Amino acid sequence: MSAFKAYDIRGIYNKDFDKETVYKIGFFLPKLLKSKEVVVGRDVRTTSDEIFEALSRGITDSGSDVWDIGLATTPMVYFATVHLESDASVQITASHNPAEYNGLKISRTKALPVGSATGLKELEAMVNNETIVVAKEKGSILKKDAKTPYLAFLKQFAPDTSNLDISLDLSHGMANLLAKDVLGEHHHYLYDHFDGTFPAHEPNPLEEENCKDLMEAVIANKSDIGVIFDGDADRVMFIDEKGRFLQPDYITAVLGNHYLKKEKGNVLVDIRTSRSTTEYLAKHGANVHIWKVGHAFAKIKLRDIKAIFGGELAGHYYFRDFFNCDSGFLAALIVLGVVSDLKKQGITLSCFIDTIIAYANSGEINFKLEEKDKAMQALYTEYAENAKPDKVLDFDGYRIEFPTWWFNVRKSNTEPYLRLVVEAKTNEELEERKKALTAIIKQFN
Repeated sequence: MSAFKAYDIRGIYNKDFDKETVYKIGFFLPKLLKSKEVVVGRDVRTTSDEIFEALSRGITDSGSDVWDIGLATTPMVYFATVHLESDASVQITASHNPAEYNGLKISRTKALPVGSATGLKELEAMVNNETIVVAKEKGSILKKDAKTPYLAFLKQFAPDTSNLDISLDLSHGMANLLAKDVLGEHHHYLYDHFDGTFPAHEPNPLEEENCKDLMEAVIANKSDIGVIFDGDADRVMFIDEKGRFLQPDYITAVLGNHYLKKEKGNVLVDIRTSRSTTEYLAKHGANVHIWKVGHAFAKIKLRDIKAIFGGELAGHYYFRDFFNCDSGFLAALIVLGVVSDLKKQGITLSCFIDTIIAYANSGEINFKLEEKDKAMQALYTEYAENAKPDKVLDFDGYRIEFPTWWFNVRKSNTEPYLRLVVEAKTNEELEERKKALTAIIKQFN
């Protein structure tokens, strides 16, 4: 299986890709992006240093320079790409995947993503087919400071949270690089040291199992909110004061509470987003655009429609104020500001979220299937062709909408799953629809 995916290069290191592949990626990347230098950051995974060495050797053998920013969150690499005015950057990370994984997230000028439709396929072809001829004049590895200016950038958005009790889970990951500088030392921190083996839990907060320790901490500490970052700190999730995991697309509505008071305009959401969120945003002045899942698609669309911000079910939040990129810390700062303001009005986070939720939602259900395309076609035939829906969106799997319910079915771009989201006006209808959809999918198991 190739490590070249829709959004990035990722897989089990030394199985899906190895240092020879990484060397070739480094060698051909400057040619692909027409850049004489490449900004490179890395996470704390145990294989990241080896990957950095191979990548840097490839870049310098091509005649280009490496601008080494050292340990970094993925958003810090996006920031450095723009701040240092580079035409190419790489973050060495596997984001939220388990410790045996690693990968490369590539960006071009102005931190625009390089995905399968915007260069990754060409890079893969170069790696597989072209001959390496080492440059007569090799490039150099130069140290660059991105952390200092990135911290200064984030602190512009820091609210007064002195009225809040906050519990945070840093997941042993890259959030440890910045959290105490951005948010202060005085909160309740869990797993606040680097460990690339992720001993406490996998660095994927979208799985509620990985949030259990934070949920317990929120209750024990009587916190107003819990905050948990993924491995590379481009995603963030939240726990309310009752210890309840908050579905990330509802947080897009919380961001709307902040932005839409100041400005009405376009807001981007992904095809899995709850009607609870889209209806809340529309009610408060947003022109809501639904689009494909994934940062490689979202960032370009955000720019095209000049959106104020955007959000995804996976916990990525994108900001016009941050070059249309995603940042876990920027999202956390804005949400904490909203929660602080709510508390001043005597409103808890759980009460506010409950005013947003108007539908029963399944969350994302994963099916491991061989015949994913056949299963999707069977659902399309049953519901789009036969059932007279209100609306059919077909740009990322299918979202098929009816007056009281809807569903989205799509293939994962990063894992071997068919993913299903179902939402209905009542719990009873949700269970009924979910049962019917699941029965069709399981025919193709």
